[in-house]
Amino acid sequence: MRLKFSLLCLIITFALFGIISTLKIYAAPSSGILVNVVPSNPAPRENTNITLKSYENNLDSVLIIWSVDGKKVSSGIGKKSFSVNAPDAGSETTVVATISLPEGAIETKIIVKPVVMVLLWQANDSYVPPFYKGKALPAPDSEVKVVAMPEVKSNILPQNMTYYWKKDYTNNVDGSGYGKNFFLYTNDYLENSNNISVTASTIDQKYSFDANIDDRLGTIWQNSLVDRHKIQGGEVVEAVPYFISPKEIQNPTLIWSWFINDSLINLASFRKNLIPLSVETGTHGTSRLRLDIENQDKIFQTTSKEIDIEF
Repeated sequence: MRLKFSLLCLIITFALFGIISTLKIYAAPSSGILVNVVPSNPAPRENTNITLKSYENNLDSVLIIWSVDGKKVSSGIGKKSFSVNAPDAGSETTVVATISLPEGAIETKIIVKPVVMVLLWQANDSYVPPFYKGKALPAPDSEVKVVAMPEVKSNILPQNMTYYWKKDYTNNVDGSGYGKNFFLYTNDYLENSNNISVTASTIDQKYSFDANIDDRLGTIWQNSLVDRHKIQGGEVVEAVPYFISPKEIQNPTLIWSWFINDSLINLASFRKNLIPLSVETGTHGTSRLRLDIENQDKIFQTTSKEIDIEF
């Protein structure tokens, strides 16, 4: 539902968050042995738990020996679980579980290959004023460029890898291929975000990388915040005083006064029409956000708006 205000509407600004992929784990299948790795995609140097399961054999009553890179590090009867720290990006660790079953010993091999890939994005045709220090955000129907940057310690160049791009979980054949480490697309004006994902792999398939990113539009101009607006994490509220004069809203004759629960908030930013909001972890409740605008030269030109913020 679109709400109309006489002079002031509050509009939320979203930031774009990039997601960094982590690493891949490969388990060689053994007869009747299932392998569960938690987390399934651990980050480099992250503690990783490996658990064995079998529907054919009772693993609680057999000897299991765990080895890391050829060195025995742990063993015991029914020792179905083992923890190991993932190696650095570009390296690999081989974990072998030797299971002494009644019919003979079998081995299960798990190879951990840290592969990190960062996705960087930019809005190609979004305007920002001179000397603007922030990042230009995409608007509806604007062009966005996403660049994949895999991090591998070996002599692998990003342009020598094959990339498979998806937009909103649909394969993009034209944008995929050998050496295509960047992806161009146009924001959907009907949606406030798009999911872009990519899988990059070397020609010999020794290394494979996954990463995805959700872009969000900049200021959603067509939607004003409703009363009892709920925030999650950090947000920036932007006030737009329609029809107020002077039209240069940063003019010093306009006095901007932000209040939270009737307490005046001092903002150091030059852009007085913006107020950042953040919520401490584990806190919940409601606060009253109010903005008063007063024109010092025109005593009859004032406006005010307030809404409840839930968190």
